[in-house]
Amino acid sequence: MELEVRHLRVLCAIADAGSLHGAARALGTSQPAVTTQLRRIERTLGGRLFSRERTGCVPTVLGLGVVGRARPLLAALTALVTETRAAAARAGGAGRLRIGSTASRAIPGWLRRLRERLPGTETELQVAVSATALLRQVAAGELDVAFVHEVEGCPLRVPAGLDLRTLLEREPQFVCLAADHPAARHPVVDLADLADDQWMVDPSVEGEWEGLRRVLHAAGLNPRVLRGDYLTAAGLVATGEVVTLCQPTSQPRADFAIRPLRGDPLGVRLVVAVREGAYGGELAGVGADLEAAYWEAASASPLYRAWLTQRGLPRGAKG
Repeated sequence: MELEVRHLRVLCAIADAGSLHGAARALGTSQPAVTTQLRRIERTLGGRLFSRERTGCVPTVLGLGVVGRARPLLAALTALVTETRAAAARAGGAGRLRIGSTASRAIPGWLRRLRERLPGTETELQVAVSATALLRQVAAGELDVAFVHEVEGCPLRVPAGLDLRTLLEREPQFVCLAADHPAARHPVVDLADLADDQWMVDPSVEGEWEGLRRVLHAAGLNPRVLRGDYLTAAGLVATGEVVTLCQPTSQPRADFAIRPLRGDPLGVRLVVAVREGAYGGELAGVGADLEAAYWEAASASPLYRAWLTQRGLPRGAKG
C-alpha cells in the first residue's frame, strides 16, 4: 500500500481526537474502518504510530514525527485545492456555494433564500450528523460554510483557521413523547414525569448523549437508554417505546407530541462556521439568509413561538 493524502487525514484526525472513536466521528466513518486504516498505515511505515491506552490513543515518537510532517502537507494541499476551485469558478463565470449543516428545519428556507438572492450561483448542500466532520470540511476548503450546533457543556473541537459566528446563543431542547403519554396532557413536562420511560439518543451526534446524561443525573434519574438514529426514534416515540430530545422547531404529529421541559435544562448553541477572513460580502449575506430562515422556522412552530413570547424574546432574538 502506498501512503495517500487520505491516510494522512486519518492520522491527523486520530491525533486531534485522541481516540479512534472520536476520529471516526470527525471523519464521518466507522471506528472499525479507522482501525483498519491505521493498521494498514502502520504496516506500510513499519512501526506503531499510536499507543492504545484506556484513555485513548497517544502518538508514539514515530507517530509524532509523521503527524508533524503531515499537517503542513495537508494545509498546503487544502490551499491549492481552494485557490484552484476559486479560480476555476471565476473563469467559468458561474459561482458555486458549498454549504453543510446538521439537521435543521431552517434548511428549506435557507436554500430558498439563497436561490432568490444568488440566482446565478450553484448551491450544493451536505447534511451530516457530525458537526466536527462539517467543521473539518470547512477548514479543508471542501465547504464554504457550515451551520452546526454545540451541545451545552460539550464544546466542539474546532479546527484551526475557522471563524465561528453565533446565530443563537442558546436554543432550548424540547422533548418528544407519544401523544397518549400522561405527561403530554401538560403544557410543560417535568423530567420526573419521564422517570419510567426509556430514552433514545443518537450517539453519533457530538455531545448529545453526554448532555442528556448530565441533565438526567442532575434530576436524579438513571433511565434505560436506547441508542439509534432519530429517524428510527420518531417511529418508536409514536408507539410509546421511547421518549427523546428534539429541536423546538419540530412539528408534532397526530401520534406524538412536542413539549418544553420545565426549567429548560438543556440547550445548544447554533453557530455558523467559515474560514478565517472569509466572512463578509457574499458569505455575510449567506449568514443573514440563514438567520432569517431560522426565525421563519421558529415562527412556524406555535409551541416555540409561545416559549419565546413567554420569555420576552421576540422573533429574531439572539438569546
